[in-house]
Amino acid sequence: MTDYSGEMLAHLAREVTTLCHCWRLVRRDGAVGGYTDHDRPLTVGDTLYEPRSGFSASEARDTLGLSVDTVDIEGVLSSSGIADADVAAGLYDGARVETLLVNWRAPEQHAIIRTATIGRTTRSDGRFVAELESPMHGLDRPAGRFVRRDCDAELGDHRCGFDVGRTGFSASGTVVSTEAPLVLVVDGLAGHDAGWFAGGVLTWTGGTNAGSAARVAEHRPGRGTVRLILRDPDRFAPEAGDAFTIAAGCDKRFSTCRAKFANAGNFRGFPHLPGNDAAYGYVAEGGQFDGEALVP
Repeated sequence: MTDYSGEMLAHLAREVTTLCHCWRLVRRDGAVGGYTDHDRPLTVGDTLYEPRSGFSASEARDTLGLSVDTVDIEGVLSSSGIADADVAAGLYDGARVETLLVNWRAPEQHAIIRTATIGRTTRSDGRFVAELESPMHGLDRPAGRFVRRDCDAELGDHRCGFDVGRTGFSASGTVVSTEAPLVLVVDGLAGHDAGWFAGGVLTWTGGTNAGSAARVAEHRPGRGTVRLILRDPDRFAPEAGDAFTIAAGCDKRFSTCRAKFANAGNFRGFPHLPGNDAAYGYVAEGGQFDGEALVP
């Protein structure tokens, strides 16, 4: 429920009001931006809300119960605080957005009327549209674990327990050239079998992408060259000379965990889970019932 101050309620009761909307956006990396549909900058609290973004909002709706409410906000990518590359790289995905109703003549009179997170973001013609999802959207997300054969841990995390810094399981390299936005010819990975780094994480240590990470889709050694194919585009196009570190990839299968990493004791899947045929099967004469695993 929105909490309005006495001064704000008195202003709302007037026949003529001076109201505008402000949006306080907090990205997952901690960066904070303020935007308003007013025609002048406003300072509300400790945040400066700029009008240059051209933010505008669609019709908003609040419903009782557990249904998910959404509202769209639209902005101009040419704003000094919003870059096309940042939106494309997903830096605004999952960001927290507070919508404020503000008396622009007296900005100290304001109220937070909605709190949401950014869901789907689309871009076209130099603009972007971000869908704001209400807190109820969190109830649609899976909670807990799935019972499946593949591992649901990330290689090297506390559940996996494997040290990816061990010799042979991580390496450093540099970009020699780019054959396509997602295809890199690199140096420094000689001596590793094909596919060794497929599914691994590449972390940029130099260049314009320094500090960001990318998932490797394929690792292809060739005659004197090594190619890496990334799964998703980086924030900026990699350039020759950009340095990186890379960790070995894991396909989440029990056989890989055992043979490649010798970490079967920490496998976080259910590799011997019977399939549908076994689950719906029944006892029949001549069957083998010695207690061994149904799935090797």
